[in-house]
Amino acid sequence: MLPALDWFAELASGDDRRAERASEALARLGPRSLPRLLQLTQSDSADLRWWAVRCLAGIYEPGADRALVEALGDPSPAVRQAAAVALRQRPLADAIPALLARLGCDEALLQRLAGDALAACGAEATAALALAAEDPAPAIRAGAVRALALNDDPGAIPALYAALEDPSSMVEYWAGEGLDRRGLGMIYFQP
Repeated sequence: MLPALDWFAELASGDDRRAERASEALARLGPRSLPRLLQLTQSDSADLRWWAVRCLAGIYEPGADRALVEALGDPSPAVRQAAAVALRQRPLADAIPALLARLGCDEALLQRLAGDALAACGAEATAALALAAEDPAPAIRAGAVRALALNDDPGAIPALYAALEDPSSMVEYWAGEGLDRRGLGMIYFQP
């Protein structure tokens, strides 16, 4: 195995295969690689910031958690998206406010990835998503209800039922999907 400093050189090599191998090794090093990775999240190079976020996704330390949440506000769309993917893979309750803010952003992919990360937060995000499902902006409501639909928390059911009456067809669609996933879709009865 190469020493840690060589892994950082590989990370900055510009070769995606070498950088991917280095990111896996640096994540395995965990807290030992954290200080240098945190420095890389502040690099002028969006590519290095992206790789730093990729590495941080595999390090379960409070410093890495904070850096992932901060990366949701990075100037580079690719870095923001990488942070949202990382937060989907390792849900953090502390990320919920920052992820909710991304439901209304101008980037469709980031909206979707943020919603996925919120859904992965499960019950911890349900109350905040239920509130967002009442936002005046249709895009935010749709993202919130989609996240509730994908969320496995039974506590999401009342918000999903309420969203069936939404004027937005996307919100209504996701509410129906969420209820169908739970086996609570259309129930037919004879009058």
